[in-house]
Amino acid sequence: MRAVVMRGSKLVVDTVPDPVPGPGEALVRTLACGICGSDLHALEHGDKLAEAARESGSPFALDLSRDLVMGHEFCVEILDFGPGTTSGLRPGDRAVSMPILLRPPRIEPLGYSNEVPGGYGERMLLSAGFLLPVPNGLATEHAALTEPMAVGLHAVEMAKIQKSDVPLVIGCGPVGLAVIAALQLKGIEPIVASDYSPARRRLATTLGAHVVNDPAEMPAIEAFREAAKLRPAVIFECVGVPGLIDRLMTDAPRAARIVVAGVCMEDDRIRPMIAINKELSLQFVLGYAPHEFAGTLNAIAEGRIDVAKLITDRIPLDEVPRAFETLRSPGDQAKILVEPWRS
Repeated sequence: MRAVVMRGSKLVVDTVPDPVPGPGEALVRTLACGICGSDLHALEHGDKLAEAARESGSPFALDLSRDLVMGHEFCVEILDFGPGTTSGLRPGDRAVSMPILLRPPRIEPLGYSNEVPGGYGERMLLSAGFLLPVPNGLATEHAALTEPMAVGLHAVEMAKIQKSDVPLVIGCGPVGLAVIAALQLKGIEPIVASDYSPARRRLATTLGAHVVNDPAEMPAIEAFREAAKLRPAVIFECVGVPGLIDRLMTDAPRAARIVVAGVCMEDDRIRPMIAINKELSLQFVLGYAPHEFAGTLNAIAEGRIDVAKLITDRIPLDEVPRAFETLRSPGDQAKILVEPWRS
């Protein structure tokens, strides 16, 4: 099959072996797969990702000397099942899944596994038990955004945000927009969002932000103070670049909570005494729980999260390397979907 292969620090379109499903597994055709900011970071800083996986005790290992097919935000069509596999779904059904393949004693993180391909290929393997049927009437491209939107829902749940809190979302890329959508679902207001891109600020408003800020014109913390009126601060860091956590700690009001949802794969530096003097709370978040993933799919299907305007381009496999370059300076881009069937 054709796939976009991460080979060292480059992306190449190549032919790779067709995956074969084992017991408990489904063979699927990739219909749409989003390009994630963490994929951009992984291509540039794969060595740091592999090192962090080893040192944090993650149940998977990444070997950068071997090929890797990324892609973990997907909607698929079921083609077949492995031997002895039972499922309530049938070939031809559309589905989404958390990007995990269970092969005891291993867990393969789809999109970051050397053993099985991710969504930047024509076919994948998924654990049958994780498959969720796409509700009738829900567009394939919208269902594909279940994974990134679930990341935002999880970040908000981990923040344990209260009605009295005022959130400040730093960065209105896909992660920040997902956080804004989740805050809107909870009825939190005002939601303050900050981004340099006019297009992303417009999307933030569409998804529920009440105050949008251009940090080139006013520091984000000043926009927050004007809106919050001394109410408690919960700051969501949704960019993932070195130096930003320390900057937010310096700017944050006393007793603020900082939730780190941006994926920074580089070494960073913070000054603990800043946080100590202000009694700040620093919370790191990753992924989502199964019920959050399923709840996000339902919210999209019911129209409570409107993801349509987040999709800014749809591309075939051959254009993925170019899209990665485009997203390094995204401009008007938000979510680019890879559609391997597209020519």
